[in-house]
Amino acid sequence: MLNRRTLLAATAATSLAACGRAGPPSDLLRVATSGLPDSLDPARGEFAAAALVYKQIHAGLTEYAPDGSVGPGLAESWSVDESGLVWTFRLREGLMWSDGHPLTAEDVAWSARRIVDPTQSFAVLGDFYAVTNARAIHAGDMAPDQLGVSAPDDRTVEFRLDTPLGLLPTLMREFYPFPRHVIERVGLDWVRPEHIVTAGAYTVTAESQMSLDLVRNPRHYAVEQVSIPAIRIDGVREDATRMRLFRAGDYDLADRPPANQIDYWRERLGDQFQSFDAPILRYLKVNHARAPLEDVRVRRLLSRAIDRDFLAHEFYADTAAATEFVLPGGVVTHSELTPQAGGVSRPLQIRTTTGEGERLAVAISDDWARFGIETELLVSYPTDLYQAVDTGDFDIAIASFNRGLKSDPFFMLDPFAPDGFAANFNWDDEIFAELMAAARRQNEPGARGQLYLAAMARIHDQMAVIPLLHERAHWLVGERVIGTRRDIQPMLWRDLELIDG
Repeated sequence: MLNRRTLLAATAATSLAACGRAGPPSDLLRVATSGLPDSLDPARGEFAAAALVYKQIHAGLTEYAPDGSVGPGLAESWSVDESGLVWTFRLREGLMWSDGHPLTAEDVAWSARRIVDPTQSFAVLGDFYAVTNARAIHAGDMAPDQLGVSAPDDRTVEFRLDTPLGLLPTLMREFYPFPRHVIERVGLDWVRPEHIVTAGAYTVTAESQMSLDLVRNPRHYAVEQVSIPAIRIDGVREDATRMRLFRAGDYDLADRPPANQIDYWRERLGDQFQSFDAPILRYLKVNHARAPLEDVRVRRLLSRAIDRDFLAHEFYADTAAATEFVLPGGVVTHSELTPQAGGVSRPLQIRTTTGEGERLAVAISDDWARFGIETELLVSYPTDLYQAVDTGDFDIAIASFNRGLKSDPFFMLDPFAPDGFAANFNWDDEIFAELMAAARRQNEPGARGQLYLAAMARIHDQMAVIPLLHERAHWLVGERVIGTRRDIQPMLWRDLELIDG
């Protein structure tokens, strides 16, 4: 990916030539993101950056509707039987892969078997374990052809579950079928530009460590609604560098402006600086296996001692909301604490990364120091931090996750459930696990929502993690880009348009 050093010469040249250079291509959307996918194969990609690109080049059985809800994708309709255990998806007529090969229900069934095959997939299955035999197959105890999925005809796919899963259509927005006819011919090389075949709005024509080139897929089922012919994505690691290049006119769309400059750039960029409500949680991950943090009274003390309003104002220019709860909408309790509150007899180590996390850690350490709680800061690279947390070598870690366009409460709570990607802090709570399991089984949205509230209350009661802030997502949107909405992030580029600037 591009960083400060590799972009220094290019930035200087851009500044010198800015007055005399030609305008940007009228048919090319130029995007700068903080990272690129580690793989274009959804069965093997693990970086968060992959999810954004997958939305452009792959197609799910269901899709994100323009308002972020669930809408038809490859499947035009779906239904569940009375038991809640058999879901039937009906594919659109005449579906094709980008190379013109028919896309059939058997492709979908084969793809489901591939995603659970441990020899083919690195995917975190999560609630896909609800599909009959998925867990045993993923553990290597059964063959993939025993998965509870079938294709009765070319347009019908059936999923048989071991337990009801009311959110299955929502989850299917990011279950992306694979081109079996290509994979069986070239194997894992199917994602190379010379081989890749996709079903999404775009397909890939070139790839490097620094960029991806996409072109509109002429065989996408809704190609007439895809306005932009081509997209260039550059991975620009440093927030400040992305900002400079956007300001220089090199990009039409860029994510994550510098967190410590939000107020400054919001004032200067006006409508080009856009902010969105987003499922982004910043929190403290607490190791429940280490004394004194296994004591809920200590965890509550640590939480109450943090001045969250200061964090929101000082580091996020009040674009983040202070919170004590995993789900948005909770009220922060301002209660009186006395110095030397006790309960913490040794220094607590806070692990974090440089930049934003380090600044938050310093402020929190200062809050705790006022109550006689000593801390030690350990600042490292993200990979070192993740490894330390996964192996249990931490007291407290500054953590966050961004669920993109996944606004359902499920996606904020599920990371902490058994098998969740953030459930690596030695908290094993049967009550929370059962509430989440009951919510998964519930098909009725209102009843499911009540279960989520109860699950959130359980996390708060036990202070399993210490929520800090609900952050907003910030995007830089150039004057050439139209079609963005004020209530949903510009992550679905098939819905955008370009005008000559």
